Amino acid sequence: MDFRSAVLRPMSKTTVYFAPLAFLLAAMPALAQDAPAAPAAPAPAVEAAPAPAAGPAATETASKPAAPDPIKLITPDVVAAVKKLLAQPVTVISIGASNDAHANIDQPGIDKLDNEWKTEAKTEKQPLIAEMLSSPLSNYLLYLQARSAGLYTEMFVMDNKGLNVGQSSVTSDYWQGDEGKFQKTFQVGPDAVFIDEAEFNDDDKTWRAQLNFTLVDPQSGKPIGAATIEMNLTELERRKAPAL
Repeated sequence: MDFRSAVLRPMSKTTVYFAPLAFLLAAMPALAQDAPAAPAAPAPAVEAAPAPAAGPAATETASKPAAPDPIKLITPDVVAAVKKLLAQPVTVISIGASNDAHANIDQPGIDKLDNEWKTEAKTEKQPLIAEMLSSPLSNYLLYLQARSAGLYTEMFVMDNKGLNVGQSSVTSDYWQGDEGKFQKTFQVGPDAVFIDEAEFNDDDKTWRAQLNFTLVDPQSGKPIGAATIEMNLTELERRKAPAL
């Protein structure tokens, strides 16, 4: 079975696709190098999450440094580089297959899948989750996350209903359509970018923020889905700092 057949094969809850990462990457040699910075061009409007309300001043400690500004760190060049990483056949084909499969799904059907996902996350039997994590697109996203050496901490792609198509790790929800990451990107237009506010991760003491943007068909330019990339702002700030 070739790559395209594997991606387009109808999905079922009981079918688990085992797409070795080496097989996936062999079809995409152009990804061996990091995406170069995009040429200078008018940048699309970027929506930022509203700043949290001002509260009492607090003394920052070594365990929780001051929050960086996501908008200043996640520049148009950074956005363009991430978009290029996802503008690949595996992304377009996978989203197209999901859009076709869910063309006639209604809200009760979406809620059923979402609830099934949440239930599986608490049990040992996880056919829907296993199918998702073993898909070619999920393997590719996991590869990108690993290759980033800590810069990307989570990556997932949604179809035109806001349902997950691929992800680097298990998300809390299967449906993202009721959240800003989908409503402020896919529902806005092909060039929409939404950068959420920074959140502190207590596990590794880093600041993170989600970069969200619309994914488009490379031929027509029409929106087909959306993507969310959780950026490690602490690591991004370190890489941007001038060498001593």
